[in-house]
Parts: sequence; structure tokens; C-alpha cells
Amino acid sequence: MRALICSAALAIACTAPAFAGDEVLASRFGNTTITKDANGTENHLYYNADHTFTAKQGAATTKGTWKIDGNTICLTADPPIPNTPNPACALVSNHKVGETWTAGPYTVSLVAGIQ
Repeated sequence: MRALICSAALAIACTAPAFAGDEVLASRFGNTTITKDANGTENHLYYNADHTFTAKQGAATTKGTWKIDGNTICLTADPPIPNTPNPACALVSNHKVGETWTAGPYTVSLVAGIQ
């Protein structure tokens, strides 16, 4: 399950690149990024300005750090998730609270507040 959380966490960050720098995630600080797969499984991801993140799927939780390098975000889970790249990296772009988009097999929404 932790591998699914990490995959979903990475998918919610990635789409076509918009610009580089930490500001690409600024709209996510203090808000919740929610992914939903075709089966209806939800993951909630919380990015923090101090370069940490928490991802939750039901009762399972994964924590770690994030880093922006150009138009790429890398998530490093701590502790590492078995059979999952660590760090896991993908393209990243900014989104506004209230937006919904598709990233791979996930429907992703950025919602206000911690949910």
C-alpha cells in the first residue's frame, strides 16, 4: 500500500512543466492534493514549505521530503518504500486551489485546507 501512496503522490505533482523553483508548489502549502484512481481509491498529499510531505491512504501514512530541480520534483520517502524508486521524480507544474486535472491513471484535485 505504501508503494501505491508514493506512486499517487508523485502522479499528483506531475503534469507538463510550467516553471522552475519551489514556487511551483506554493499553492499546495496548507492545502490538500487528492488523487483518485479508477477504483475510487483516494490518496491525500500534504506539501509543506519546509520541503517535507505527508501522504495518506486510509490509515497508511508515508512521510518524506521533496525537492524541485528545474521542472522536476523528487519525493524521497523516509523510510524508503520497498520496490519503489527513492527518490521518485517526475515533471511538475503549478495548480490553483479548486483545479482538477489528470495525471496518468489518477484524477487529481487541489482543495482548500487540510482534509
